[in-house]
Amino acid sequence: MSQRIAVLPGDGIGVEVTREAVALLELVAQRRGLDLDLWHLDYGADRFLRDGTTLPTQAFEEIRDTCAAILLGALGDPRVPSNDHARDILFGFRFGLDLYANIRPVRCLDDRLSPLKDHAAKAIDFTVFRENTEGVYVNVGGQVRRNTPDEIAINEDINTRKGVERIIRAAFEHARATGKKRVHMADKSNAMKHAHELWLRVFRLVSTEYPDITAKHLYVDALCLLMVRDPTLFDVIVTNNLFGDIVTDLGAALQGGLGMAGSANVHPGRRCAMFEPVHGSAPDIAGQDRANPFAAALTVGMMLTHLGHPDLEALIEDGVRECIRAHACTADVGGTLGTRAAAEALRARVTALLG
Repeated sequence: MSQRIAVLPGDGIGVEVTREAVALLELVAQRRGLDLDLWHLDYGADRFLRDGTTLPTQAFEEIRDTCAAILLGALGDPRVPSNDHARDILFGFRFGLDLYANIRPVRCLDDRLSPLKDHAAKAIDFTVFRENTEGVYVNVGGQVRRNTPDEIAINEDINTRKGVERIIRAAFEHARATGKKRVHMADKSNAMKHAHELWLRVFRLVSTEYPDITAKHLYVDALCLLMVRDPTLFDVIVTNNLFGDIVTDLGAALQGGLGMAGSANVHPGRRCAMFEPVHGSAPDIAGQDRANPFAAALTVGMMLTHLGHPDLEALIEDGVRECIRAHACTADVGGTLGTRAAAEALRARVTALLG
């Protein structure tokens, strides 16, 4: 049965790396006989500037009802300072599909990518579960007395029992499914005594259902310190939307930079999920053949696992690892190749690994 994938290339370097990611996906599908139907859509800054379209309701509903996955390129364009199109598309999928779990693997693929003098690549291997539909990003709040000395600006941190419990449970389920033995939860319940007390209480309650997994609580500032001091302490980390946004970029630094960081946005148990590299649209280097295509490739790997092919994710990761070791990569990770050449080098290695 064909599996339909909506492809939205995004803006800036998103267009460049998504093109290479699609080529990789088509290669793997052809060699392994996967029946994939790629549905290319043009929603992004160019379309918004042309006719004001962001994400039409009809298109969203068709994606929701017919697609197994969405491959989304980075969004953001200086020609759209309001970022309305990016917000409508990204949050439209996250909130509209209730993709409450943002999953970010933090895995360093080569020793020379580790920025920690006392820790080689093998020390950096954990996964962050970021709550994706609540917190301050729901944008509840407002401003009064704007542009006066008495201006007040408020954003509310929204946390529900349902939302907190399901992301914590997803982290424990992932740990159990992957043979991991530790789940850390990070909050600021010492300072945010109402919203984050809920996180701590629910974490302790849910952890009793997983006696085979060690449950540990950390304040988020301590978590960041320990991630840098000793990343071997961590297997799975779960935290709220805002802290997860920060912690995952710190994690990306540990694995070689944002050009090596893929992500999945999922609702466990539901069919349609969204996959996006997290490096942003980088308009300053767009169109210059300088963007690292490996985050997009690793994101395709995560999508293939979602589609039922975890062996292919492992194979793509091995291909990226080989490219890094051979310096067949872009400058941000120690190579001299451009986007296209690095992607071609990866496809050559994946072809060889496929046999």
